[in-house]
Amino acid sequence: MSENEIRVLYVQPGKYPEERIIPNTLSASQKLVGGNIECCCPWRDSVCIVCNDSGKIDELPPNRLYGHTDFLAGSFFVCGSRRGDFVSLTDKQFAHYEKMYHHPIVFLPTPHGLLPMKCTPEQYEQFQRDGNKLKIKPIDHGER
Repeated sequence: MSENEIRVLYVQPGKYPEERIIPNTLSASQKLVGGNIECCCPWRDSVCIVCNDSGKIDELPPNRLYGHTDFLAGSFFVCGSRRGDFVSLTDKQFAHYEKMYHHPIVFLPTPHGLLPMKCTPEQYEQFQRDGNKLKIKPIDHGER
């Protein structure tokens, strides 16, 4: 890997995260997230999330949780950050964030908002095909 490339964790809706080596350029970052970028630094370990800055406005699919009450929409990547520049993730950082974002999530619509639920990529695809509805058999309580 050259100094003009960085190692990132790329996270797409409905898929397991993957390692990517990308050019360390604005255009490469924008291409990966599908638009203008926004950087979020919610942790203290010099790591940031790079996502599409209008993902929710553009109604990109919900992807993963961001904190306890918010979510990231559309594809994003996790990379290191040093003095405002993107840098490669260390092996330890990569393993930590791959574990954190490993499972795809479906967001179930409820009267109170979206309810996140871990799933497999196959379950995610089925959920999307079935119009965001879970196929759950009702519980049989017997005769009353």
